Amino acid sequence: MKMVSLITVNYNQNQITEQLLASISATNTYPAIEIIVVDNASKQNPVPQWQHKYPNVTFIRSDVNLGFAGGNNLGIGVAGGDYLFFINNDTEFTPGLVETLVAVLDKHPKVGMVSPKIRYFDQPGMLQYAGFTPMNYYTMRNKCIGQFEEDKGQYDHTTGPTGYIHGAAMMVRREAMNKAGMMAENFFLYYEEMDWNDHIKRAGYDIWLEPRALIYHKESVSVGKISGLKEYFMNRNRILFIRRNAPSALTIMVFYLYFLSVVTPRNLLNYARHGHKGFAGLLLKAIRWNFTNSKTSTHLGYPF
Repeated sequence: MKMVSLITVNYNQNQITEQLLASISATNTYPAIEIIVVDNASKQNPVPQWQHKYPNVTFIRSDVNLGFAGGNNLGIGVAGGDYLFFINNDTEFTPGLVETLVAVLDKHPKVGMVSPKIRYFDQPGMLQYAGFTPMNYYTMRNKCIGQFEEDKGQYDHTTGPTGYIHGAAMMVRREAMNKAGMMAENFFLYYEEMDWNDHIKRAGYDIWLEPRALIYHKESVSVGKISGLKEYFMNRNRILFIRRNAPSALTIMVFYLYFLSVVTPRNLLNYARHGHKGFAGLLLKAIRWNFTNSKTSTHLGYPF
């Protein structure tokens, strides 16, 4: 039986993280697991209290906010699992989740990453994710399959390759991670799991969806559904992803033309229409970052 390390990152959402731990305790029947919670410099340090309350969980406290990738990478440093199951702290488990994903990696050695089907927690019959289509690198666009559809089991027989895993719940084979490297920490927030997805594919592994495994997602609890932080990193990292993963320099040039002539004017118009003050400056800052920093730069460029 393969050892599975469950890794999640907490940032100022102690109650949400405790709800996740409760759902794992209530539903998980896979015995060979360890749970690792990384607190990413929350304003109030919950770790001492948690260590007393959850003696079977490993807690790590970072005094600096390392972002999504950095927090998870910190968890990897103490993880002993053959498989690493990265889960957002705003998710809730269902029975059979872990063993169903483990079965995919056990049976198919060329699968490097696998995600379960995801439903919205607040609308439990509605799908959020049942796979992704491949990426169009000229526009940095693809489609999340099944999103906002009522889940009637229409995707439950589609176990197999998909364009991308979902960062809210992804089980990764350690061997694949060792070959491809860990998540790139200069993304900080958003697109790092898609970047990792592409790097693991280039290392020779397949990416799968297992829709017979299910998890619920509360979505955007830590960042908020609309925020300057989210807007900056979504735009900055969309460009950074293409710089790191597009197949040719020509593709990058076409993408830049598309982003500057189509995406930027559209976003600026939307900001004005919805009264999002300061967002225009953040968009321009996100674009400028990519022209003034290398694709491996660790300078985040956001006014924290």
